[in-house]
Amino acid sequence: MIADRDGRHLRDDAGEALAARAEGYLMAQSHWQEARREAETLCAALPWLTAAQAEEVSRHCVERHTDLVRWTLRGTVRRADELRREYGARCHRPRRSPLRRHAAGACGVPACVTGINAALWVFVR
Repeated sequence: MIADRDGRHLRDDAGEALAARAEGYLMAQSHWQEARREAETLCAALPWLTAAQAEEVSRHCVERHTDLVRWTLRGTVRRADELRREYGARCHRPRRSPLRRHAAGACGVPACVTGINAALWVFVR
């Protein structure tokens, strides 16, 4: 359990959501810093740019890198959701099949025993 500032316990899912948001923030900062470093490296390789031009190129590179990362992560999340649904459906399918067989067996065994008992009762009498 996670406690808030007043010492009250928060629900686990609230803590998980908070941890996920913090992780997302840290990832975003990491990607932004990486994009900034790459843009600075590019601008350093172009010494003829003025300071304003270098800043514009740097800003554009960071925006493009950020857009690319955002697009990639959204695609990854979408694919993860598809796989979760697909594998979830596959997991539940085998569980249902044995349950149906056991239910049929549980109904079939007493019916067979009753039929045999009735047949024996007819022959014995």
